Amino acid sequence: MKLSVLVPAYNEEAGLETILRRVAAVPVDKEIIVVNDFSSDRTGAILDGATLSRTIPGLRVIHHTENRGKGAAIRTALQAASGDAVIIQDADLEYDPQDYPALLEPILRGEARVVYGVRNLDEQKPLFRLGNRALTWLMNVLYGVRLHDMETCYKVMTIDIARSLEIESNGFDLEPEITAKIVRQGYAIHEVPISYEPREEKKLSPWKDGWPALRALLRYRGWRAAARVVSEMVG
Repeated sequence: MKLSVLVPAYNEEAGLETILRRVAAVPVDKEIIVVNDFSSDRTGAILDGATLSRTIPGLRVIHHTENRGKGAAIRTALQAASGDAVIIQDADLEYDPQDYPALLEPILRGEARVVYGVRNLDEQKPLFRLGNRALTWLMNVLYGVRLHDMETCYKVMTIDIARSLEIESNGFDLEPEITAKIVRQGYAIHEVPISYEPREEKKLSPWKDGWPALRALLRYRGWRAAARVVSEMVG
């Protein structure tokens, strides 16, 4: 099974090369698609450098000509993906790519088509931890599921499911949109514990980004896959 690693990157010069090398070191068949979302730091220069392209096999780089947000970067990467399954990889150092094999295992065994990595949030700042747990709790109440970490970055799924979601969000409301649409299509979400080291500086704001996430949870309760997607699933 080939894995498409989708990496949205905006002003991630500090850890970008390190995380890409960590991804490259994981012993799974993969491609790495990085979308530079019009960064204002050295992110673009690092990605275009000869060293990375020469030493990281399967690396593909796409540049946005304007800043469009994480969701837009994921859409761009997904359009370019050629793997059998996809995973979202943030360009910071919070998540450990060595968890990929464990996340893929339920799919390879035929036990699941969607797998989420569950973090231990004890080390998160209290406000972020509270927000994550509140949104997950609300997802469970509104959609009748029993998830432990809806906001996790590590969401692995088969390529057909990923494309059936027709992602609309541009910001951090991406996470509830993806989860809501997966559940609305009737797919079970398998969960696997993963490593997690929260960074001090985060682009996410509990107040600024919390409300769009809440609206997304409410908005997609009545969502249905497009008719053409449903027919493809049935066929």
